[in-house]
This record gives sequence, structure tokens and C-alpha cells, in this order.
Amino acid sequence: MLYHLLYPLHTQVSGFNVIRYITFRTAVASLTALFLVLILGPWMIERLRRLQVGQYIREEGPQAHQSKKGTPTMGGLLILAGIVIPTLLWANLTNRNVWIAVLSTLAFGAIGFADDYLKLSKKNISSSPSGS
Repeated sequence: MLYHLLYPLHTQVSGFNVIRYITFRTAVASLTALFLVLILGPWMIERLRRLQVGQYIREEGPQAHQSKKGTPTMGGLLILAGIVIPTLLWANLTNRNVWIAVLSTLAFGAIGFADDYLKLSKKNISSSPSGS
């Protein structure tokens, strides 16, 4: 979105011409993702803890896994935000490959969300194919 908003300004201000370079937009998107995750991360982890959205560990599993009990799950939402938001801000949204990447990422995120939701709602880990 910012790409489409700022790039037309390159005719008035020559400094905005740098926005057309994918290397610049990649660097700025990376910094956007970093700051977004650094700002949202602690808030989201605390919110997940408050909602008691934590890992369920079976009793018959290894004792080393018992320490993971209650660890907040659904952290993939933070990863998705760190990928999708900067992409939508800095990518050329007229490029169909960008949309393929964004929609594929969201589809895999939906699968991960469904897996975590089933684990939380059923209080077991049988919905996970690897069993972990």
C-alpha cells in the first residue's frame, strides 16, 4: 500500500524514486517486520498467557516435555503478522506473484491455527501428525 501511495510522488520529490527499487523495499519491509514483532510480541505473549492458551502435554510423554506445559501456543499469529503486514505495505500489489505468496502464507497459517485450536479445544495432541 505504501508503495502505491509513495511511488507516484517521485515526480515531485526525487528522493521517492528509491521506492521503486526492490532492494530498498525489502530492507524497509524487514525493518517494519522487526519493529512490528518487537512491539506486538510481548503484548501478544502476555495476552495468550492471560487467556490460558497453553500447550497441553500428555502425562505418558517424556519427562523433559513436561516443562513445556502451559507454554503459550498460537505464536504463529505473530509470525503471520510479521510477514503479511510488511508485505502488504511495501510490495507491488499489482504483481500476481505477491498475492500468490501472501495467500499461500495465510493458507498455511490457517492450517497451523486449526491444528492449535483442535489441540486446545480437545486437550490432547492427537490432531498433530507428528504427535508433538
